[in-house]
Amino acid sequence: MKFSIERATLLRAVSQAQSVVERRNTIPILANVLIEAEGDTVSFRATDLDIEVVDRAHAMVERAGATTVSAVTLHEIVRKLSDGALVTLADDPTNGRLTVQAGRSTFQLATLPKEDFPVMSTTEYSANFSCPAPVLRRLFDKSKFAISTEETRYYLNGVYFHVSESEGGPVLRAVATDGHRLARIDADLPSGAQGMPGVIVPRKTVGEMRKLLDDDDAQIAVSVSETKIRFATPEITLTSKVIDGTFPDYARVIPLNNTRRMEVDAADFAKAVDRVATVSSERSRAVKMALDEDRLVLSVNAPDAGNAEEELAVAYGDERLEIGFNAKYLLEIASQVDRENAVFMFSSPGEPTLMREGNDTSAIYVVMPMRV
Repeated sequence: MKFSIERATLLRAVSQAQSVVERRNTIPILANVLIEAEGDTVSFRATDLDIEVVDRAHAMVERAGATTVSAVTLHEIVRKLSDGALVTLADDPTNGRLTVQAGRSTFQLATLPKEDFPVMSTTEYSANFSCPAPVLRRLFDKSKFAISTEETRYYLNGVYFHVSESEGGPVLRAVATDGHRLARIDADLPSGAQGMPGVIVPRKTVGEMRKLLDDDDAQIAVSVSETKIRFATPEITLTSKVIDGTFPDYARVIPLNNTRRMEVDAADFAKAVDRVATVSSERSRAVKMALDEDRLVLSVNAPDAGNAEEELAVAYGDERLEIGFNAKYLLEIASQVDRENAVFMFSSPGEPTLMREGNDTSAIYVVMPMRV
């Protein structure tokens, strides 16, 4: 195998591959990237046995062939080469080395046989549809902060991606929760997605997939089965196993009759919470919200560190209310608001609070209060 490729093209392909590779591997081949050159295309394939990414790039192929080499080492080499360099990769099967050459730099890297590389089995997907990158980006970006990191509740360690019914008809929905807060984001249902099985997309997959979604004009081909999900652009294909578990009935958690309504400028609110939380104890991070007619007082009282208070003008016309929250949760939810105003719907100090952007119900958040 021998081919020449531009450094920028190679770096993009290899960086996607090496981020999938687990740093601590007991199986040496899993630290490698499988490089396959044929025609005028080179593909770079990496896997951790749960996720597989294949990145295709245009190259000048002199000799077709395939080999595997350390993904992290190759990435580091390419990253340090000078901009605009033409990189030549040549495989010598007799001594098990891959030569990487650019300008006056030459590297020889150890290879492992391509036959040992595990390729993820292809599955028959029960739903195939196309979705604009900005739509998928919104679904996953706005929900991923609520993914649980608790390993014991593994079925919460991802985003529940499924088809559901809303007031306006069927929608494509992403839900994440860790038991303390919940995010539910809706988008118009793409054609072909109607029969899609609901799947839990793991946290790592959400992070890797995000790299496919930066191009606003891109159309992402999405394929879903009971056990796998695949996101593909013409250059990159990301295939992942989904979490084998049942996502809880999240609809039961979403309050329907919270009547106390507060509207506040989302950016001002986030900054004020951030300021008063400076003195809160690391363990509890508790912030108290005291609501009266058209005013909100945020306060923190941490006996060991001090106390803080800030007043904000808000739109609120209901009876007086005092309620406490974890500052981190409030900040994360407020940072999801794209519009100017955030609307909070309260019930009582012990009941979950609902938050949305203005009157838009396509993105709603639920946060549990805490005693302060």
